[in-house]
Amino acid sequence: MYRYLLQFVTALMLLAAAVAHAGDGPSRSQRAKLTQTQEAYVALVRWSDFEGAERFIDPEYLKLQPFTDLQRERYRQVQVSAYRERSSNAGADGSIERRIEMSVINRNTQAERTVVVNERWRWDPENKRWWQAAGLPDLWQGR
Repeated sequence: MYRYLLQFVTALMLLAAAVAHAGDGPSRSQRAKLTQTQEAYVALVRWSDFEGAERFIDPEYLKLQPFTDLQRERYRQVQVSAYRERSSNAGADGSIERRIEMSVINRNTQAERTVVVNERWRWDPENKRWWQAAGLPDLWQGR
């Protein structure tokens, strides 16, 4: 009986270890690529280069919601004055969610306002890269 109990406990421990590793999130190399990708994306957004930042947007997102010329023109009317990460969490699907506080200045009126945006970064195993899966920041919330 003791042998069966030992086998049962061993099986439970193996199952617990497998479940624990399933939710580990990105590997070390994926994390390094995420950091590089986010730094490049943030640099473009901070310089208000939204056309450049568009290259980081998930192609799956763009299939469903392609950018229009009107949207691109609206992004040309703002200057980013601050970009601060407020929180970051791993999603259940392995994605990384970031809450960002951005300050933007309307180039026409010089009025500054602050918005909170959510980014969702998705790992693409086929291309071995991260995509920003939530689209460009919505700088016109509630308008």
